[in-house]
Amino acid sequence: MSVLVVDDEQLARDELCFLLGRAEGIQIAGQAADGVEALRMAGELRPDVVFLDVQMPGLTGFEVAQRLMLTGAPPALVFVTAYDQHAVEAFSVNAVDYVLKPVDEARLGQTLDRVRARLTARPASAAPLPLSADDLERVIEAVQARQGQRREQLAIRVGERFILVQSDEVVHASLVDDSIIVATQTASGTSSYRTLDELQARLDPSVFWRVHRSHLVNITKIKEVVPWFSRNYLLRMKDQKTTEIPVSRTQTRRLREYLQL
Repeated sequence: MSVLVVDDEQLARDELCFLLGRAEGIQIAGQAADGVEALRMAGELRPDVVFLDVQMPGLTGFEVAQRLMLTGAPPALVFVTAYDQHAVEAFSVNAVDYVLKPVDEARLGQTLDRVRARLTARPASAAPLPLSADDLERVIEAVQARQGQRREQLAIRVGERFILVQSDEVVHASLVDDSIIVATQTASGTSSYRTLDELQARLDPSVFWRVHRSHLVNITKIKEVVPWFSRNYLLRMKDQKTTEIPVSRTQTRRLREYLQL
């Protein structure tokens, strides 16, 4: 069974490929770091199954899945993510399974059994079809158009009023009691965005990193990097409270490489 692994984090791809490599009868056909690359590689390699992260730059995992569904006989789809709130949407695109990070080897074995059952039930004539060059070009144009929709200003509610802040003034945004709290160096308030995913999609992904499922940080506004347990880190930010934000295990390596720690 050939597999394409798609995740924008190299460490996450390495970990999943390691676990898949320990399973019997699995061939890693390739790895992709973003949605557009995933579509291109799916068309070229025609894998039996694609393991997809949800949150990626350019195209989300769901947008990749929706386009693969248009190929007539798409590969089996498995979502692998740190967030559990997208499970219903995953199965709306006929995903075989939805696996939470960090991936447990036994749980992955169950997923592979489900994939084998799905592939066995598929008619022998049904083979994944590649996207045409025109289809891929339209996807790239759509990504570029959406990137052009990034917000230069954000409105945050402070008390009974709304204030506008430039996006590059944002120090961090955090999920607190079902609300998105946005902090700058001089103010802190509530955003009208319902989720961090929605806010993140409107910001520059090269500057704003999702270092933790509940925290989005501006990497240019980090004051200190503090060693924490299990070789992880806390980030002290340049907001009024010098807020300490934990870095998840999967983001620690990326942070080390960026800051040369």
